[in-house]
Amino acid sequence: MTTEAVRDTHSTSLPDLIEKLLQQQGIAYQLRPLEYAGPAAQQVQACLLCDSIGTVLSLIPKDHLLDLKRVGSLLGRDLQPVRDGELQRILSKHQLSELPGLPILFNSPCVCEQSLLDHNYVSLDSGLPGWCLQLSQNDARTLMAKASMARFAVPLSSLNDPAGSPEQDSQDLTDAVQNFTALRMKQRLEETIEIPPLPESAQKIMKLRVNPDADVEDLADVVETDPSLAAQVVSWAASPYYAAPGKIRSVEDAIGRVLGFDLVINLAVGLALGKTFKLPKDAPERSTPYWEQAIYTAAVIEGLAKAMPREKRPELGLNYLAGLLHNFGYLVLAYIFPPYFKMICRHVEANPHVAPHLIEQHLIGVTRDQIGSWLSRCWDMPDEVSIALRHQHNPHYQGEEHVYANLVYLTLALLSRHQIGSGPQMPIPDALLARLGLSEDKAEEVVGKVLEARDALRVLVNKYQAAN
Repeated sequence: MTTEAVRDTHSTSLPDLIEKLLQQQGIAYQLRPLEYAGPAAQQVQACLLCDSIGTVLSLIPKDHLLDLKRVGSLLGRDLQPVRDGELQRILSKHQLSELPGLPILFNSPCVCEQSLLDHNYVSLDSGLPGWCLQLSQNDARTLMAKASMARFAVPLSSLNDPAGSPEQDSQDLTDAVQNFTALRMKQRLEETIEIPPLPESAQKIMKLRVNPDADVEDLADVVETDPSLAAQVVSWAASPYYAAPGKIRSVEDAIGRVLGFDLVINLAVGLALGKTFKLPKDAPERSTPYWEQAIYTAAVIEGLAKAMPREKRPELGLNYLAGLLHNFGYLVLAYIFPPYFKMICRHVEANPHVAPHLIEQHLIGVTRDQIGSWLSRCWDMPDEVSIALRHQHNPHYQGEEHVYANLVYLTLALLSRHQIGSGPQMPIPDALLARLGLSEDKAEEVVGKVLEARDALRVLVNKYQAAN
């Protein structure tokens, strides 16, 4: 048996149970770091599913999406991902920290995407963080001898984002609504979906944003008309994150001495919009809570913009707002498609290797990015914000106001390296950094400073959550 590794494995070995099972099957393997796992088409993504009958292990290539309806139809069962608490209990019983793609480890049926065995070798998660097992095609066939082989997964290459025109977004959303509702008689999307109007306080604040003569006193007057918003602004200014000297005595004091005109405008708009749609009761497990992700994204994007060369910098206020609202489409998605939001959440859990917006594209034909951008246009939000929301997952976008979308993408990619957000880690192309005038080291330095203030930021997150 070959147990070769690319880097030193003296301190790294498989759990005794897994090694014993592989030996019993006569399966040779190489223990390799994940960075040497090979193309996604040859990497195995395992998911443990369950229903009232019991569990099923699903194995697909990492360049595919597991469609729960398809695998359910294949087996004649209503399967859902095993909940995280139960999964951790199962793994701990085997002294594992991650789910390995080993059918012989589980006393469960196994279903395997047939294309996995088309390759000379495959790589499986070993159950050890950062390491995989690499098997030849023959050994992979031995391992999966009792699995049901079928074609039930969806190639990610078929889930490319649609063209990013506002007209296409509206059409995609209209089609999605018509597919899932009986409201086919309405012609206009705005009539079909009963979206609440932009909150009055947000309307007043957005008018101040474009008024060159507006000052701190004008903003304080608007904020003070909304008691909950006024309390929020004062509490933010008094938080450890801003470390303001002395006591905050008024809204005007909070704006003028601590937070600043632009920041308060964007915080207030974000709060007002967040209160328009309630956080959904369901959410994918192992994903960062909505407001935590929003606050971290806004803080990092603000730091990145300030680190850019002065001639390339976007408008800092709008940049912060784009970061704060980047995932707003998630709330609207839950509002428009409540019966199907649970289905989306379960697919996100079953496909941690797939970006959530691609899962939405497959399941309902429209993404949270399209929905958030569409609504921001309906509410006459600045173009920079709607464009940033729409193209936030496209690192190659170079169109109108691209700097805002590029900065949101870079921020999400950096945070994904620290397990903040949802979905897999996102690559950071050199061309993207070049457009923004940033080095990767500088960008990581910005994220590091934000994460150093994690405790203080968590206080801000709690204040936002309490206000909603």
